[in-house]
Amino acid sequence: MNPRDRGILFVLLERLRTQRLPRLLALRRRVTQGARLDTFDLHFLHEAINDSLHLSPRWSRHPEFLRIFGPLALLYHDITSHALRNELTMRHGSSNNPNHRIG
Repeated sequence: MNPRDRGILFVLLERLRTQRLPRLLALRRRVTQGARLDTFDLHFLHEAINDSLHLSPRWSRHPEFLRIFGPLALLYHDITSHALRNELTMRHGSSNNPNHRIG
């Protein structure tokens, strides 16, 4: 790995560790409990996913990072699928769903 790639990857991994991952895990906790995402959550998630897609060519040159970014893609999927389910549940008012919350 050249020094430039190493520096960029270090900064991106540090941002993931200190900023993105904690917020992503908090979002996952919320959506698995039935919460809906607000505008700020959606903006954050959109930005995080777009950054990942934009940077994927850089990651693909370094397969050692697949251990990190493979599970990260699954985390994005988990959050978005739960968020969609929660949104549909709230819009259609399914009272049989234990995650349905009124208010």
